[in-house]
Amino acid sequence: MASGIKDKVAIIGMGCSKFGERWDTSPDDLMVEAYVEAMGDAGIEPNQLDAAWFSHHIDDIGSGKGGTPMSIALRLPNISVTRVENYCASGSEAFRGAVYAVAAGAADIAIALGMEKLKDTGYGGLPAANYGTLGPQIGPSGSAPGNFAQLASAYTAKHGVSAEDLKRAIAHVSVKSHANGALNPKAHLQKEVTEEQVMNAPMIAEPLGLFDCCGVSDGAAAAIVTTPEIAKSLGKKDLISVKALQLSVSNGLESQHNSWDGSYFHTVRVAAKKAYAEAGITNPRKEISMMEVHDCFSITELVTMEDLFISEEGNAVNDVMDGFYDSDGQLPCQIDGGLKCFGHPIGASGLRMLYEMYLQLQGKADKRQLSSPSIGLTHNLGGQPASNVCSVAIIGSL
Repeated sequence: MASGIKDKVAIIGMGCSKFGERWDTSPDDLMVEAYVEAMGDAGIEPNQLDAAWFSHHIDDIGSGKGGTPMSIALRLPNISVTRVENYCASGSEAFRGAVYAVAAGAADIAIALGMEKLKDTGYGGLPAANYGTLGPQIGPSGSAPGNFAQLASAYTAKHGVSAEDLKRAIAHVSVKSHANGALNPKAHLQKEVTEEQVMNAPMIAEPLGLFDCCGVSDGAAAAIVTTPEIAKSLGKKDLISVKALQLSVSNGLESQHNSWDGSYFHTVRVAAKKAYAEAGITNPRKEISMMEVHDCFSITELVTMEDLFISEEGNAVNDVMDGFYDSDGQLPCQIDGGLKCFGHPIGASGLRMLYEMYLQLQGKADKRQLSSPSIGLTHNLGGQPASNVCSVAIIGSL
């Protein structure tokens, strides 16, 4: 009988590059930036690494789908490198591989690293597949903003929220994230905005305006994990352990069955329930100290608050407007600026979320530091509302 991984794995080192338009850096440079910080934080040598997981979604480094780019860039000691991709949840997938290897006893120390160099692809937004003439028949078509705008429409229809109230709520989400990002020197976007600016910004896909869409960025992030026993033998104190790590993948229900009304993320609810059970959390609204969620668009963050069972269904708008998720609220969300302002290099985002939770738990978040957090949750989504993968991770003090 599976017993889960609660407290079987400790994070001993993390690193994250500066996110943004890194025209002056190569993919190798980004990986080295995150790796050097993570290894220095862990206080180990390369020959102590047993295995590696590399997440990278867009093939922009000219080397196919292998793990060699990471191994060569970092001069790893000929250890296994497994390349993974799972849409925008690729970083969480790399972390899951490293964590499971340690929990299973297959590796003593493992590293997960995610990287993306999106600004060099030539696209204005996330690269989109072209299905040709069969596109409308085999899956959802249109832009990412368009797909997530439909989520907003379905939410308002289901819960009777006025279009104006929803627009103000998602504007508050954006204003909050910009205020947090302004305190983060590694964030892509570091300027505060006003509600008026957000409400009057150019429309991208109703009701999502320019400031309701996340930044497309270059960046990398890394995590080094081991067992608590090995961590202690390395002299580590005040350990940060993995409490839960769950992944849920769409099976066609959302896109092929009318039981889904388009107003929520089914996979998030499945993954959240499993993660809370694994971590032993019964009241997430009270027990979670802070969160990083996949705010590819501000409406996504608002809806996710309900899918994570933090806000009651239909009440996230009120919680958002009441400041419940603000940096000085009861459950701060996107304290580092989130995808919205830190940025969204696809392969790195899941690890970047964990990086902020890790810093906060160690009291190393500088101007963003929260008061005595004990449990951090990350939610990483890949795909779009009708077909996606969702990862929920929970970490905390051991």
